[in-house]
Amino acid sequence: MKFDILTLFPGMFHGPFDESIIKRAKDKQLIDISLHNIRDWATDRHQTADDSPYGGGAGMLMKPEPLSACIESVKAQNPASTIVLASPHGRRLTHRVAMELAERSGLIVVCGRYEGFDERIRTLYAEDEISLGDFVLSGGEIAAMAIVDAVTRLIPGALGSNESADCDSFGDGLLEYPHYTRPPEFKGLHVPAPLLSGNHELIRKWRRKESLRTTRTLRPDLLSNVELTREDRKLLAEIEQEETCGT
Repeated sequence: MKFDILTLFPGMFHGPFDESIIKRAKDKQLIDISLHNIRDWATDRHQTADDSPYGGGAGMLMKPEPLSACIESVKAQNPASTIVLASPHGRRLTHRVAMELAERSGLIVVCGRYEGFDERIRTLYAEDEISLGDFVLSGGEIAAMAIVDAVTRLIPGALGSNESADCDSFGDGLLEYPHYTRPPEFKGLHVPAPLLSGNHELIRKWRRKESLRTTRTLRPDLLSNVELTREDRKLLAEIEQEETCGT
């Protein structure tokens, strides 16, 4: 999959994109990431990329000319790619959205800065807009990193096991169950007995129950969007009874 990142600060990406899963995916040629400095398309000798907004107000705004030229140049090289603005106006990045983006042939992610984009950029070019949530960042670079990371994990072969992405939190709409490793006892806390039993069905059922318990406790809103099986409803009833009894 092809990722093109349009930014005023390409240096921000070198650490995150040169480590761990993203690096391995690049080495396997599962993804290709190109960074494009928007200032390279500015026409003045100072490579000006921002200006004050019409009507006054605090802050500066990204100028439309260099950003437009940058977008058109990159899009011409990758016409099948989707232009995505990293913007607070966008839909929230969720696992479902990441799965949708992973189906695209490529993404051109445009990172906003200052007070954001000249509205004509959104009108002319935006094919999608993605936000990380209801909070303020200094720019779209961190959002772009999150988009690339979330999508890359879903590309077959990017993770050590194809099951990993399915079992992650939100993979099936629920938060993930707790994990344990050696030793079996640590500072008085023991690994739950089902995980040590060697009984695969018992382990599967325990994990499902704890996934439901964690979701019910921390993100009960997610349960309304999950298609619960008969077993799930039985496990939830057991959880409610345990909590009522204080066990």
